[in-house]
Order: sequence, then C-alpha cells, then structure tokens
Amino acid sequence: MTIFDTTTNNQAALNQASSQSDTASFQSNPTLREHVAISMQQYLKQMQGQPLNDVYDLVLSQVEEPLLRAIMEHTRNNQTKAAKVLGLNRGTLRKKLKRYNLL
Repeated sequence: MTIFDTTTNNQAALNQASSQSDTASFQSNPTLREHVAISMQQYLKQMQGQPLNDVYDLVLSQVEEPLLRAIMEHTRNNQTKAAKVLGLNRGTLRKKLKRYNLL
C-alpha cells in the first residue's frame, strides 16, 4: 500500500504540514502543488530507502483518474467541455476515459 491508496495517510500528512510554522499559507488554503509535495515526501519516507522505479508513471496513474472524474463531473459529462478544460483533444480524452472505464 502507498500513500496514494488511502486518504487517511494523506490527511495525516496534511495535518503534520499544518502544524509546521512555515506553512501559514498552507493552513488556510492548501494548493494542489502543496498537496503533491507533501504526498511525495510521505511516499519517499514510506519507501525507507527501497529502490524506486517509474515514479513519474506512478504519480500520473494515481492522479489521472480522479482528475478525469472531477472534470467530467464539473462539466456534467460533456466531453467537449471537459476536453477544453483539460486542454486535450476530445479523442484523447475519450481514450483516457475508456482506459479508466469512465465512459
């Protein structure tokens, strides 16, 4: 299990970051960038020095599906609008939606 598998670990990381004095802006309104930074720090800590491979692909595979779900919900399943919001070609969006069984 990795930190990407549960929200419990992510919430613990967010709570830990919120308690740090140099994260005043994070406390009030965490940015996506801050969430990613904390998640990656926690993931690397969990790995405890184990060899790492394909971390970039791991992160993308963990982020892409919830991103697509959120945007599709936001656009009320309008693929044309979703593709525009994401900056993707509609055909590319459809391929990604099929990959995650979101069609």
